[in-house]
Amino acid sequence: MTNRTRADVLLLAGFCAFLFFYGLGQFGLVGADEPRYAQVAREMLERRDWVTPALGGQPWLEKPPLYYWQAMVSYSLYGVSDKAARVPSAFDATILVLAVYLFLRRFRPGVELDGALITASCAGVVGFARAAGTDMPLASTFSIAMLAWWAWRENGKRAYLAAFYFFLALGMLAKGPVAPFLGALIIVFYAAAAREFRVIVKTLWLPGIVLFCAISLPWYGAVQMRNPEFFHVFFLQHNLERFSSNLYHHRAPLWYYLPVTLLALAPWTVFALTAFVESARLWWAERSSVPTGGEDRELQFRKFLSLWLALPIVFFSISQSKLPGYVLPAIPAGALLLADYLRQHLRQEKAEAPPKALVVMHALLAGACIVPALLAGYLATQHHLPRGRAMFGALGFGLVLAAGVALTLFSRAGLRTLRFVTLIPVVLAVAAVLKIGSTSLDQSLSARPLAREIASVESHSLPLAVFGVRREVEYGLAFYRNQVIVRYEKGSVPAEGHLLVAPENSQLLVSGQLADRRVLLLGHFAPQHVDYYWITASASSAAR
Repeated sequence: MTNRTRADVLLLAGFCAFLFFYGLGQFGLVGADEPRYAQVAREMLERRDWVTPALGGQPWLEKPPLYYWQAMVSYSLYGVSDKAARVPSAFDATILVLAVYLFLRRFRPGVELDGALITASCAGVVGFARAAGTDMPLASTFSIAMLAWWAWRENGKRAYLAAFYFFLALGMLAKGPVAPFLGALIIVFYAAAAREFRVIVKTLWLPGIVLFCAISLPWYGAVQMRNPEFFHVFFLQHNLERFSSNLYHHRAPLWYYLPVTLLALAPWTVFALTAFVESARLWWAERSSVPTGGEDRELQFRKFLSLWLALPIVFFSISQSKLPGYVLPAIPAGALLLADYLRQHLRQEKAEAPPKALVVMHALLAGACIVPALLAGYLATQHHLPRGRAMFGALGFGLVLAAGVALTLFSRAGLRTLRFVTLIPVVLAVAAVLKIGSTSLDQSLSARPLAREIASVESHSLPLAVFGVRREVEYGLAFYRNQVIVRYEKGSVPAEGHLLVAPENSQLLVSGQLADRRVLLLGHFAPQHVDYYWITASASSAAR
């Protein structure tokens, strides 16, 4: 390892440690998915069952097991906690960044550090690397598979093709058939665009297919044997019906993923779009030429990256069910497009400063990243932007950063400083969220402080039910209390004495659900507008 490579690796390790791992437990698990996935992994570990995911003691067959397996290992090493639940995604993001670095170092030398740091600092990558869920495991394994496929396409070594099938199989274990489907879609469209249809046949390499099946299919077979309903639940409901209908109430307009992708690429959005447009322009200009290999290799790589970026967006835009994480596998392609754009422009004998309008837009976006970061706590609690000094202070700081970015890029060094000067707002934004906004985010969005407050009034652990609250609260309490949470709306009212969490000022409504049972208000958790009660045992239960 050369001194430069050693320095690069140390720099990447430092950035990944800060962007992905630092402060993972600063605020608790948020949303419904994070605590739910974390609890599934805990129950699998407690049962020592590596096959059937379970939640509340019942099979939970919505997702494949890769994240659960990783979380089980993390729990075994670090103990069960929200921080340990997020480690798998942070680890997968780190592996992705390292893979980008090694790929560029081997096939596009000169911008390997730029490409890796751009990938690491995209808002979508940072956000999902710090979340307990299946999106980052899929994005990492799928992206590495696509890099391996191009490495084989360019180099011809079967080891790269084997790596493609290996990581595609892990993608199948991360989130299901979407991984091989998207891989096949991109390769087929690339073959058509490059007029290399033989590459499709060559990709269908029998040892690679056997490797894919050997890694991905044993779990699917085992879980189907243990749970005959698995095929219907997983493939029909959570893949086909989720795509073709609004079964799970995640409807969004057709254009939904355009702003999502632009935000996920921040703060690199402006230059990434420029790279994409330039690639499309070159592609259009060369549309009548026949690829001959060497001299067209750069253009072919850009075609591949453009399709990798665009096709997942188009595919998921057609879906009737939309969530932001679905397009995460496309984001590394945008980062790589930008890295290749930089390589092309910096190879020129005199690397000129980029167009002024481009620099100004990039600088404004980079500076703007700090504004919501500084105001994250206020936004979480008040759900709108503040007025007065807080807002002006955040905007002023953002404009100062933007001015610094613009002046640096207007200097003689130009694009050579793009990576360094843009990373400063990213680091400051992450630090601001963790240091300034984490307490408010924890209080407003996580069930962790509520669970602690409820535990403080208990003399011993009691059954817990919920009524009329968001499912985020239900799943969060299930993880932090490690118990099955009963929901009144489902007709599951415990007969024994128990605790109940309900919306604030709903005591009369709660009493109406419980006939002659006594309802005692224990406390109020203002940040999430809920009350918690002690409910006495029913007469029949007390008599026993």
